[in-house]
Amino acid sequence: MTIAKTDSGSLSGAEIALADFTADHIAGAMRLSQDVSWPHRAEDWALSLSLSKGVVALANGQVVGTALCTAFGPVATLNMIIVDAALRGRGLGRALMERVIALAGPREMRLVATAEGLPLYEKLGFKAESRIFQHQGIARAPVGDNTVTTGSVAKIGRLAKMDEAASGLSREPLLAKIAGNGEVLVAEQGFALIRDFGRGKVLGPVVAQDTATARALVTEAAHRCDGQFLRIDLPEGRGLSDLVETLGLASAGGGIAMRRDARTAQPTDYKTFALVSQALG
Repeated sequence: MTIAKTDSGSLSGAEIALADFTADHIAGAMRLSQDVSWPHRAEDWALSLSLSKGVVALANGQVVGTALCTAFGPVATLNMIIVDAALRGRGLGRALMERVIALAGPREMRLVATAEGLPLYEKLGFKAESRIFQHQGIARAPVGDNTVTTGSVAKIGRLAKMDEAASGLSREPLLAKIAGNGEVLVAEQGFALIRDFGRGKVLGPVVAQDTATARALVTEAAHRCDGQFLRIDLPEGRGLSDLVETLGLASAGGGIAMRRDARTAQPTDYKTFALVSQALG
């Protein structure tokens, strides 16, 4: 996504250098994400960076642009693409994208775009596929679903296979990191993960064979987060928006799911009903 605002008008004439994204750049990256009202904490940036390669744009030593490429087997997500508003219109967004596209190599590439970023991504060969709907708020679910139980981190390999079948993304290390610090919910035909993120907690992924199982997982997750801030990102057409609104999670915008060099999807009984995040698919 290429949106940002800043009062740093003096940057408009600065010389810009691109460098590898390292942990030393997280504080500067946080400034950019805060400027665009993204909720990411330093810990959220660190999680993404721990699984990714990326690039930063530097002007006078200050981080003025970011982009990450996160490889999940044959698919890569391109994410956390932010350009300081004082430097928009100078081709910096395109330069960052070209660098992370090169990092992705021959993989299928996915991203979630804002309306503002859509034209650039289309010029770079990405095609819009569907919408992502963000919902968030104070969860209210005094009653859970007794068909859902607490899962074991030790069995994350089995859940990762479900996730890969649903998404095409090979991301057991990511799911293991989330499960190790969060909560695992399992049902007979699916699973979900809850973790700390931004203003409170986020629910995702939610993977299931059918809508009824997904609704049970979401209901139980909201129950466990009752009274806390909770976010969920829903792919279009999954039939959960009506449920999450009754659980206190109001519509809060979203984005446009795009792909480049798409691979043929393998037949599967599993579907992704909620993303890990818009950044990580």
